[in-house]
Amino acid sequence: MNFTEALSSAVLPFVLFSVAVCVLVTDRRTFDSFLSGAGDGIKTAAGLLPSLCALVVAVEMLFASGFAEFAADSLSGVLSHLGIPSEIVPLLITRPVSGSASTAAYTELLDVFGPDSPAALAASVIMGSSDTVIYVVSVYFSSVGITKTRHALPAAFATMLFCILFSCFICRRFF
Repeated sequence: MNFTEALSSAVLPFVLFSVAVCVLVTDRRTFDSFLSGAGDGIKTAAGLLPSLCALVVAVEMLFASGFAEFAADSLSGVLSHLGIPSEIVPLLITRPVSGSASTAAYTELLDVFGPDSPAALAASVIMGSSDTVIYVVSVYFSSVGITKTRHALPAAFATMLFCILFSCFICRRFF
């Protein structure tokens, strides 16, 4: 066992021991604080459920309608002129909406074209440098009670577009 493995194996017991020592040393009613925090967590989770359900239904409707395939066929020519490989179009469509759907599209891309293909390299950088825009905005904003997102969604999509273009540029340049 090397040093890194030994250190990573010792981290969790150290954290648990440290928490136990802090609980015993402090004068606060720790269990009451824990119960209060757990109650707040349950309220937050219950508040997020409507947004999550609506998001799951919307994603399923997107794929069941065949729109994802249609958009992939329609956009592949335009994106290839921008330097974006046409093989990653399904990933680009699913990434802003669903993390699990984009992971499935990414896995399929790796299976079909191989991990060392230009499309797979660009997809890998995109997966590492971007996030699910609609999910993040809807969950984070609904968790704190914000109903009007104003410029957050357009700014998030602009950032996503920049991540895609820059990722493809970097991959063309260095790989």
